[in-house]
Amino acid sequence: MRLFVKMGDVVATALLLVSVCDVAEADSVLDNWRFDTGSDGLVTASLYATNKLITGGGALSYSPILTIACRADGEPRWSEWLQLNDAVSASRTITVSITVDQGKKINESWSVGTRGRMLVRDGADGVRRLVAASRLLLSWRFGLLSGRGEADFDLTGLDKAVGQIAGSCNTDLP
Repeated sequence: MRLFVKMGDVVATALLLVSVCDVAEADSVLDNWRFDTGSDGLVTASLYATNKLITGGGALSYSPILTIACRADGEPRWSEWLQLNDAVSASRTITVSITVDQGKKINESWSVGTRGRMLVRDGADGVRRLVAASRLLLSWRFGLLSGRGEADFDLTGLDKAVGQIAGSCNTDLP
């Protein structure tokens, strides 16, 4: 009988370790993501690009930020946006070239946000295409003579991040 009790303790300890390791693994997958819930019901997960863009005449550099967002109430329910430090010269829309994993490059029209420093795409279809992806490359023109910007994202954990956002928004996955 004592042997069964000890074996039970060993099994319980093993199960505890497995569950702790699973939680630690899930946390480490989401380590690069930053989550926020706004007072207006907007739930977001943000990720820095793996590359840097040069600004200020080459004196400074920064990483663009990709944000996936869900609105608990209202439409559009899902959005994604790219936050920049340098403004683009477009005023309403801009063409963004998108490459998901090693797939074909596609061009989309994104809205230009506040002061030209945010590029926005509304709709669940944009988020849906990223859920199973591991890498995202975005490219755009800052202006006619200003050259191109490029942001490269390692999407590790995006599926879990979108799941967490959907849960906080009380909505279905895109």
